Amino acid sequence: MKKRVTLTFPRRTIQMPLTYRLAKDFNIASNIIRAQVAPNQVGKLVLELLGDIDAIEAAIDWMQAQEIGVSLASREIVINEEQCVDCGLCTGVCPTEALVLAPETFELNFKRSRCVVCEQCIMACPVQAISTNF
Repeated sequence: MKKRVTLTFPRRTIQMPLTYRLAKDFNIASNIIRAQVAPNQVGKLVLELLGDIDAIEAAIDWMQAQEIGVSLASREIVINEEQCVDCGLCTGVCPTEALVLAPETFELNFKRSRCVVCEQCIMACPVQAISTNF
C-alpha cells in the first residue's frame, strides 16, 4: 500500500530521525517528496509511505502521538488543456517525469499515476494552466 502524507513538525521535534524510525520500527519505506525543515522552526515534510496498510496506520498513530501533524494528501494536479501552450517548461522541473512532451507532436502528456503532487510544475507554467484541486 502507498499513502502520501503531509507532516507538520513542532519546533521541538524537528531533530527527530523520522524516516529511520519509520523503517526500523514499522518496516515502512518513505520517499521524501518535499521538505521545508530548519532548526528551531516549524517544519513541513511531504512523504510517500510504502508498506503494509496496518503498519502505515500504526506509524501515523505513532507520529500523531509525537505531536506531529499528519494529513493525507488528497490533492491532484489539474491541467487546463485549453490554456496550455505545450511549451514544456513544466517537464524540466517534474522529478517523476509525469509531465513529458510527446516526441512526435510536441504536445504535453500528463501521466497522472507518476505524479507525486510536488507542485513544481505550477510555478513553472508561464500561462498558469496548471493548478491543484482538492
